[in-house]
Amino acid sequence: MARGAARRKLGELGLEALAVPVTTVPMEAKLVADLPSEDGWQFEPKWDGFRCLAFRSGGEVELRARSGKPLTRYFPEMVAALADLPPTRFVLDGELAIPIGDTLAFEALQMRLHPAESRIRKLSRETPAIFILFDLLLGAAGTSLLEKPLARRRAALESFFAELPASRALRLSPATRDHATARRWLSRSGGALDGIVAKRLDEPYLPGERAMLKVKEQRSADCVVGGFRYLRGTKQVGSLLLGLYEPDGKLHHVEFTSTIANDERPRLTRRLKALVSPPGFTGNSPGAPSRWSGERSAEWQPLSPELVVEVRYDQVTGGRFRHGTHLLRWRPDKAPRQCTCEQLGHEARPLKLVAELVES
Repeated sequence: MARGAARRKLGELGLEALAVPVTTVPMEAKLVADLPSEDGWQFEPKWDGFRCLAFRSGGEVELRARSGKPLTRYFPEMVAALADLPPTRFVLDGELAIPIGDTLAFEALQMRLHPAESRIRKLSRETPAIFILFDLLLGAAGTSLLEKPLARRRAALESFFAELPASRALRLSPATRDHATARRWLSRSGGALDGIVAKRLDEPYLPGERAMLKVKEQRSADCVVGGFRYLRGTKQVGSLLLGLYEPDGKLHHVEFTSTIANDERPRLTRRLKALVSPPGFTGNSPGAPSRWSGERSAEWQPLSPELVVEVRYDQVTGGRFRHGTHLLRWRPDKAPRQCTCEQLGHEARPLKLVAELVES
């Protein structure tokens, strides 16, 4: 009885009383070419969302981004879900994500970063977030786990999660020590699954340090050059705007590539200028209205769809390359109409994927 009363009193002290401060920032990962082959590593999926540390003490809940900035006001449904859990004190590390249909919608996360509370509340009801958990920094007993090795923290996280009531809002991210399993997961990445993270089993949690490794599957696609942008402040090409054809024959803008050698820019600019011809893209275009587009979204030159390039990419979300691509080579042997969206395959299905990864 006395111990329970003491725990309640600690919970009433608020977030400032937590043994893991709210100013703690997540441990980070550095990008490497391949998974480590030696023993002593734990492998986890890298999910396509917002990295987040969740702090709770009593009735107070705080969500913090990778940068340390508060996310609390943008995800009221997650704050409510965490506040309803039986444990009154914890610090969790995980990924905020929004499932729409059978994939994760990164754009839906971005839409939450809105100044109007009414808009945020509406989105929280229409597209509620989930929290995919992969580390426990402070458990229900109130003791910091930062100095404990990952093997201990993972065991504590699994015990913590097992004791929680069923919740639509929380997911336990799978983990494995088997290299073959990790490589199988990596081969299925590229959509909701953004790659694989490798963590040393014997290492403590190191806030702000790139003590983990991340590996992404690299793929290539042939794309039509549907337009270009000038290099800022110059009249030389800065980036190529890439397109892919849908079955209905429309050419959709899917991203850009800017890996152009400086000594190639003058010649390439002359070549592209000779092909300037509207509309460039007949489906989604860089100039389409978007609250995330800056002024430069309209500053592009449309091209006749005659040139094809092969680019390397690591992830597809919503039918588009998630990040900028790397130009591999020009493909004069490829007909533009052969550059279709079918090359990108299907995005990973996150809610089914968690179950499938555990069972595989």
